[in-house]
Amino acid sequence: MTTLLRREPGKGYRPCVGVALFSRDGHVFLGKRATKGVVPAYSWQMPQGGVDGDEAPEDAALRELYEETSIKSASHLAAIDGWLHYDLPPEIAAWRGRYRGQAQRWFALRFEGDESEINVKRPAGGHPAEFSTWEWATLERTPELVVPFKREVYEYVVDAFKPYAA
Repeated sequence: MTTLLRREPGKGYRPCVGVALFSRDGHVFLGKRATKGVVPAYSWQMPQGGVDGDEAPEDAALRELYEETSIKSASHLAAIDGWLHYDLPPEIAAWRGRYRGQAQRWFALRFEGDESEINVKRPAGGHPAEFSTWEWATLERTPELVVPFKREVYEYVVDAFKPYAA
C-alpha cells in the first residue's frame, strides 16, 4: 500500500469521491451493495463513485449521492483535504485492468430532508441500483462492515469526521 493521504489522485488510481452523510442525530448513511458476488459480511458502504472528466469533486459527491440514493437535501459540513488511496486486490485489479486502485476525496454532508426522499432500489434518473437496502449506523461501526481493502480509508474517514457523529 502506498501513502494513504496524498495531495493528488496519482497515476494508476481512479479518481473517486466518498460521502459520509450524517443524519440529524449524528448517524451515517450506509447502503448494502446490490452487486452479486460481494461477501455478505462486508457488503455495506457509504455512497461513493467516480469523478467525471473535469468535474469538481464537490459536484461529483452530490451527483453520486443523488444517483445512488435520490437524496438532494444535503448540506456541506466538511471535506478531507487530499485524496485517500487504496489498492484493489489482484483479482479485482486484473478484472478492471486500467487501475491499480482508487483515490477518493471524502465529504461530510448533513441530510436535511425527510427519509421518504431516500430511494436506493430505484434511484433518481434511472440509474442502476447500487444498494439493495440502507440504514443509519454509528460512524465508528463502518470500518468493520466494509470490504477489508477499504478498511484503512474508512478508519481515516471515521477519525476525520467524528466531530459530526452522535
